[in-house]
Formats: sequence, structure tokens, C-alpha cells
Amino acid sequence: MELKDLYITPIYLAIVYIIAYNLRSSVTNVYTKKYFIPALTVKIVGAIALGILYHTLYGGDTNNYYRQAGIVYQAFGESFAAGWELVTTSGDITPAISKYTDQLTWFGHGSNEYFVVRVAAVFALLSFNTYTVIAVLFAVITFSGMWVMYITFAKIRPQVYKELATAVFSALGFFWGSGLLKDSLCIGALGWLFYAFYRGAIERRNILRCTIVGAGAIGVILSMKVYILLAFMPPALLWVFNESTRNIRSTAVRWAAKPLFLGVGLLVAGYAFVKISAADARFDIENIGAQSKLTADYLQGVSKTEQGSGYNIGAQDGTIGGMAKLAPQALVVALFRPFLWEARNPTMLLSALEATYFLVLTLRILWRVGLVKTFIAISATPVLTLCFVFSLIFAISVGISSGNFGTLVRYKIPLMPFYLSGLYILQSITVTMANVPLRQRRNAGAAPQMARA
Repeated sequence: MELKDLYITPIYLAIVYIIAYNLRSSVTNVYTKKYFIPALTVKIVGAIALGILYHTLYGGDTNNYYRQAGIVYQAFGESFAAGWELVTTSGDITPAISKYTDQLTWFGHGSNEYFVVRVAAVFALLSFNTYTVIAVLFAVITFSGMWVMYITFAKIRPQVYKELATAVFSALGFFWGSGLLKDSLCIGALGWLFYAFYRGAIERRNILRCTIVGAGAIGVILSMKVYILLAFMPPALLWVFNESTRNIRSTAVRWAAKPLFLGVGLLVAGYAFVKISAADARFDIENIGAQSKLTADYLQGVSKTEQGSGYNIGAQDGTIGGMAKLAPQALVVALFRPFLWEARNPTMLLSALEATYFLVLTLRILWRVGLVKTFIAISATPVLTLCFVFSLIFAISVGISSGNFGTLVRYKIPLMPFYLSGLYILQSITVTMANVPLRQRRNAGAAPQMARA
């Protein structure tokens, strides 16, 4: 960070908030309006705080992205054509950009990090290469995806719109998923993909626009973290097919059609898995176990330099069967660890407090709802199926491959809003199911009034 951050950033913040206040009425309703500006502020504060932390204590990825983007920004200053080629290139090195690519360590075919550099370079061009402004613009992009995720959840289950705001915008995701990092772009794109599925495939409204938005979101995630799509697309497609059976009025036909829709959903989901994994050989079904082992070994090696941040859930043999054996422990690690007594530094303590909240909330809801009712509600409610299947698949994959609490807190960001939202929706549905007969006995006219509200 430099002196210019102090006098340029406030100008851009003012512009962001002016635009936000003007857009608020068109993207909120009477219930969600009060959360719009605070949620945006949370993301911006998180982005700036992350930058301060990395610049003063950690170093690491966000600084490297900024330095690499600065090289592209320099190219724009010397030759706009060269700068634009660096942003739009498919990875080929031409004489016009060769002197810059020699300095870009992440440049090249198949570089997931270079996509972040491209985005950061465009923001650098718009902000005089000011780190804090670039981080704020990353936060704004991330916020847009998380806001449409929130309003989608709130539309599905408006009874818990307050709790859903907490689920989507709270926890450490506001910090690690807000600044100049891959995780910020990924969670923002995932929010837009979730919105596109619901709006286009389930509500069947603005189908062309949702197709374009969904394709763009897939492209963004595919450019950085393929495994997010591998975990999300199968349950998302099952969600669509399960929701489709709800439109069948006849109970008998609906139950007869459900296995058919489920079978088609599984086939389409499996096809999506194969096609997405084919885009990156590291995630091919035959290589995914070995890749997970390589990643875990590397991160466990890194953790040796970060005292107390590593964890070990067992040896991996590089096979899918070996991953399956570690799945229960990986699930616990991703959702509920580090435990409070495992915290070795302030950032680990924050992660431990968040994990403790996840554990307490999970146990409390399971106690109130009951295990049997929980499984019945999840199987009968398509959005809960999506939330929990995606969360469990994703938790297992990152829990196995991380081996380091420091990286795990960033890797698991995409699952947190879905898992927490699923818990709150589960609690709301089961409480409502338990209370409806009692309300009907006491006041037969209450239901129509609630429906109008």
C-alpha cells in the first residue's frame, strides 16, 4: 500500500456508494432493503482489512497478484495494444508482449492465477494501479454475486430472511472471500450461477439472460477452480429436476415421475461431471485421487513453516477408495475444525470460533428437528438437497486435500453460505410442519392471512 491509497480510495468509495444507493431500490424489497448497504460495507471492510493484514504481516497471494497486475498496468502505459493483449491473450507469447511475459511468473497456458491478474490489471487501469481501490472493486464484484445468492435464498424461504442474511454475509467468508484473491471471484461467480439456475431453470423467467449469466459464471469458475463446478453442478442439476416434479398436480403421477426425473438428473449430472473434469486433466476421475494426494502433501509441507497450522487425518494412497476412507474425518475437519484448543495464532482463533459456531448450530438444529425428520425434510425439499449434498461433497474434497488450517479457511468459503442457509431453512420447514396442525385447530382462518402476507 502507498500514500495514494489514502487519497484516491475515498473518491472511489464515494462513487461505489452513490451507485449502490441508486441501485438499491431495484434489487431489494421492503424486507431485504435494510441489509443491502450493510452487506456491501462488510465486503468492502473485509477487502481492505485483508489487504492490510497481508501487507503488514503475511505477504502472499494478494501481494503477488498486485505486483503481477502492476506489470500489465505498466504495459498499458507503454503500449495500450500490448496491455490489452496481455489481458485477452490465450497464452501465446508474441514479440509485442514477450518482455512483459518474462516478468509474469503466472503467465501461460492453464494458469489459474493469471485469470486473477487479468481482472486485477483491468481494475488497475481504472484506478491508477491503487491496491486498495482494486481490492474494493473485487469486493464489489463479489458482493454482487453474494447478494443475488441471498435474494434467491430469501425468495425460496422468505420466513427466514434475517437468518439467511447472516448465513450468506457473516462468518470469515466476509474477510477471506472479499479481497484481491481467487476466492473472491469464485464465490461471486458461484452466487450468480446459483441465481441463474433458480431464475432460469426453476422459475423459467428471463431464460436467455440467465443462460448468458450462468455461462459467464461457469467460465469464471472454470478459469480458476474447476473443483467448485465438479461439486456444484451435479446437485444443482438434481435440484432442477426435483423441482420440476413439484409442478405435476397429480400426486400419483408426481410420485411415478420422480424416479424418472431423478434418473435423468443423475445422468445429466454425471455427464456434466465428466465434461467439466475433461477440461482439466488434474480433475479427471482417474487422476483426482492422485491429485488430491499431491495437493495435500504440498500443503502439509507448507504448514511446517506455519507452526501449528497443519492437520493430519490419515495417509492418502492416491486412490478414490483411499479418499472415501478419509471422508468422515475430512467432513469434520472442513466444517467443525480447528477446535478452540487447536488455535495457535489470532487468525486460527477466528477460524476456531467460526467452526465452533457451525458445530453448536448444527447440533442445536439436529436436536430440535430430530435425525429422522432431518433426513425426511432434506429428501423432500429440493433446495435442501442441493445445499447439503453440495456442502458435504465440497467439505470432503477440501478437507482431504488441504492439510493446513490456513488454506482450509479459504478453500471452504463456497460451502459456508449453502451449509448455513440449509440449516436455517431446515429448521424453518420442520418447525412449520410441526406447528401447522396446531394453528389449524386454534384458528382456521389464520392460514389465508399468512398467505397474503
